[in-house]
Amino acid sequence: MDWSTIFTNALTAMIGLETVIFALAAIGLNVHFGYTGLLNFGQAAFLAVAAYGLAICVAEFDLPTLVGVAVGLAGAVLLALLLGAPTLRLRADYLAIVTIAAAEIVRLVFRSVSLSEYTGGSDGLGRFAQGFYSINPYSTGRYGLGAVDFDERQTWVLTVGWILVALSCLLVWLLMSSPWGRVLKAIREDEDAVRSLGKNVYSYKLQSLVLGGVIGCLAGFIQAWGRANVQPDNFSTETTFYAYTIVILGGAARVLGPVVGAMIFWLLLSLTDNILNAAKDAGYISDAILETSQVGQVRLMLVGLGLMALMIFRPQGLLGDRRELALDAR
Repeated sequence: MDWSTIFTNALTAMIGLETVIFALAAIGLNVHFGYTGLLNFGQAAFLAVAAYGLAICVAEFDLPTLVGVAVGLAGAVLLALLLGAPTLRLRADYLAIVTIAAAEIVRLVFRSVSLSEYTGGSDGLGRFAQGFYSINPYSTGRYGLGAVDFDERQTWVLTVGWILVALSCLLVWLLMSSPWGRVLKAIREDEDAVRSLGKNVYSYKLQSLVLGGVIGCLAGFIQAWGRANVQPDNFSTETTFYAYTIVILGGAARVLGPVVGAMIFWLLLSLTDNILNAAKDAGYISDAILETSQVGQVRLMLVGLGLMALMIFRPQGLLGDRRELALDAR
């Protein structure tokens, strides 16, 4: 087994495109769940609205990339208002039901045959990333450190992505250190007590939903540019569940929790996938025990077992504080 290649691939995945996408999605989800206590199971919808807003504007209407970004951001804000307005006055589980249903509705709308003229249907859209890569400052070549490197296109999208991650973390830190953020944390603990102090709980929760959705929609832009195409099935509920896993792994209600969680999550997925495939190629694992087509499912099972152990022994996550927020694994 080539351990050098295995670890190189794992380190590449740890700072790669998927890590950036899910770090941004999880930062937004952390605002919802970690700081405010909102059960948003439709974060994938914010990514989809942003990605398709950008793609449709550029590919179908030949508008500038910045206009597509503005449309995507406006779509995320509108979606948050549509989701939050009828549900945030009710119990948290209503928001969970509405958001997971809304995410599927958004995905199926973009997939529908009747709108395929604009959305591309199940095939999705391409031909919209030229404007983004036209301002790429990196010349043709490989960039990185040692064996971990990327081509100029990957380096450009990762540079933009990690800058957005850093700015999002800074914004969350500033807001959660302010009186506004302290109100959100109080709502998470006991919204009736906050309401008794004269605060408009509904307004604060709606603001939190919008903020987390806008941060999450940045992940949709990075995913669209990084893959140079958008397809509806890339925004399934699995995306939201991965983001929740990352928040829990890194530690909810911690600024860097989603970032650390995303890096470790994709590191573990890459390690298990590469080790299992290398063991298969070397003949250490026979087809009677594990077939090549089953490696993807087994790696998720192994990572899932690790997360179960984490929930048992450290339910607050790697960076979390048990006194502030912990998930009960009993």
